[in-house]
Amino acid sequence: MNQIFAIALGGSFGAVMRFLVSTGVAQWLGRGFPYGTLVINVVGSFMIGLLAETLIMQRVTITLEFRAAILIGFLGSLTTFSTFSLDTFYLIEQGNLTKAALNIFSNITTCVVAVWIGLLCGRGLFYYSDGVIQWPGGELPYALMTINAIAAFLISIIATILLHKVALSVEHRVILTVVMVGVFLTVSGLYVLLYLVEHGYSFDANLNLMLGTFVGNGLICILVIWMGLLVGKQI
Repeated sequence: MNQIFAIALGGSFGAVMRFLVSTGVAQWLGRGFPYGTLVINVVGSFMIGLLAETLIMQRVTITLEFRAAILIGFLGSLTTFSTFSLDTFYLIEQGNLTKAALNIFSNITTCVVAVWIGLLCGRGLFYYSDGVIQWPGGELPYALMTINAIAAFLISIIATILLHKVALSVEHRVILTVVMVGVFLTVSGLYVLLYLVEHGYSFDANLNLMLGTFVGNGLICILVIWMGLLVGKQI
């Protein structure tokens, strides 16, 4: 039952993100072609390839609920095959056979390539010493922190574009930005701490390591988010 609630929670965030991305991209690039669906499918495919390699193939032993919330809930509801199919049908119905064929080719090809790139990135991060730097009395899961940074960069770019393309007041933009950054820093930091806990470290015996890793992960993500905001403003 806990796993179902976790999937529902992750799915709610994914569905909202899909709506925002699809709406923002449509306002940005126009509605002559289903760019929004293509963007969310490609980004979601890359992330599911990257995280599937991390959470499943590399056997990072976080809880099933956390894993299900990300892979099944959030990424499952973020990407959409049904909307892609409906968009394609509408293009065919309108006589835009070239656009329909391009939509099919773009979604299938780019999404498969995006998953492949995500898998390669995940395997590359864990190639050296299983993604961990170890020393006497501690270790640093650099692969997981790098994945958090990649996710932060992509999310910040997309969020910046959307916040500038969707009609929102300045107050709402600030609130959404603060909430987004706060939630991501909390979840990504918890992700790293859970890894350390499940590898035998505790707050009582390894307080400096746990806090240092949490703060280090947060600082890296904040830096990457700032870079993503700058890149997003240029697009």
